[in-house]
Amino acid sequence: MGRVSQAQAQKNRKRIVDTASRLFREQGTHVSVADLMKAAGLTHGGFYKQFASKEALIDEATAHAFGDLAERQAAALEGGAGEPGAARKALVDTYLSVEHRDNAADGCPVAGLAADMARDAGDREAHRVYAEGVEVFAAWLAGDDAEGGEGLARLCTMIGALTLARATKDFPVSEKTLAAARTALTATD
Repeated sequence: MGRVSQAQAQKNRKRIVDTASRLFREQGTHVSVADLMKAAGLTHGGFYKQFASKEALIDEATAHAFGDLAERQAAALEGGAGEPGAARKALVDTYLSVEHRDNAADGCPVAGLAADMARDAGDREAHRVYAEGVEVFAAWLAGDDAEGGEGLARLCTMIGALTLARATKDFPVSEKTLAAARTALTATD
């Protein structure tokens, strides 16, 4: 088998990062390299041509996931016709939906990666990206609150509600949790 062109290698790397970003949000960072590469449709050996370690991939996939989140926030602001309050309400409604609950792979990295970031204490790039992502998301939710406490409280409510809803997905309390949090968060907007 011949060498892969540089363009193909870049496409393969992007495919690996995209796949890892989704799998890590859905299943956690404990997903094996073999399973990850199988999901990406590539060989296990190809992983080490692209990444020095699984930790390097976790760092890159975390940054990728937060890039996706930033794009969704920008789209929400655009969809809110430049009206930040309307954009926040739309994002809260989407965030606390059954669709988001049931689609962790394409969901929020703050919720999807929280347990892994807490378990894997360390001074790694993924932790820095995660912490910055939390701050940016909270600031976006804060609106006019210059101190950011309101945004952090909103984010905590959203993450907690989504996590509880996912944990109780097969029971009526799941949708009640989402509805209660949506009501609490949009009552003042």
